Amino acid sequence: MPHLITVIGPTAIGKTALSLQLARHFDCEIVSCDSRQFFREMTIGTAVPEPEELELVRHHFIHNKSIFEEYSVGEFEKDALATLHDLFSKRHVAVMVGGSGLYVDAVLKGFDTFPEVPPEAREQARKGYEDEGLEWLQQELEKRDPVYYQTVDTANPQRMMRALEVCLATGQPYSSFLTRENRERDFTPIIIGLDAPRETIYDRINRRVDIMVREGLVEEARRLYPHRDLNALQTVGYRELFRYFDGELSLEEALEEIKKNTRRFAKRQLTWFRRTEGVEWFDVATNASAIIEFVNRRINI
Repeated sequence: MPHLITVIGPTAIGKTALSLQLARHFDCEIVSCDSRQFFREMTIGTAVPEPEELELVRHHFIHNKSIFEEYSVGEFEKDALATLHDLFSKRHVAVMVGGSGLYVDAVLKGFDTFPEVPPEAREQARKGYEDEGLEWLQQELEKRDPVYYQTVDTANPQRMMRALEVCLATGQPYSSFLTRENRERDFTPIIIGLDAPRETIYDRINRRVDIMVREGLVEEARRLYPHRDLNALQTVGYRELFRYFDGELSLEEALEEIKKNTRRFAKRQLTWFRRTEGVEWFDVATNASAIIEFVNRRINI
């Protein structure tokens, strides 16, 4: 059975670098499951691999969609499995990498089809948010689904409304549809988790944001500003700069907010990934050769 080497961990931990080393060693291609990197209009703020990195190894699901297109996790699951089926027909190893836990789970184990949400439930969630604001949305979701609340980006109203709609429509937590019995897959996952002390992660995040600013993050966000209400742009790194363009924050305050919200995002990523079964965790300082050796042992079992 083919093996899918899956690299997970918080943002800025070094997943891209490790995935490239693994793919080059095993002479295979990379499937990205970072939901922020799907959209071709977003490059700097989503930390898309550099052009030379993309040339080293073929990547799938990077800049494959436009921010004007809707792309659900269910659609990604279907597309990713089809891509993996094609890759495994040529090689018995592939690499998957990304920090979007829901999308990783979709590929590795799948989840039940989400129930159809009636218009009245959708309207109830939307109206509550419009009338009462973000804090109301956070409180309602925490009350109805405390498990998912611990992992969701609580500054992303669209994602929280989607979860709340399901809670209202079914009377069940949104997270209950993510934890059903695993679907059978025709590959064996080898899951590598990268971690580091909290101070190290936070320092890497702060340095990454500074680099993004030097590379033109503010200018990229300004180009996207006219489309600020699109779902794809309700994400860290852009929405804080939109508030700067609106005059709500100074540039310095906006950049500090990006760092703070990215740190919170990293904490939620780790909360999600630590619930994942079968992960072999490595400190970020671990030499890639040691990780490759571990993978070789697993493949040869």
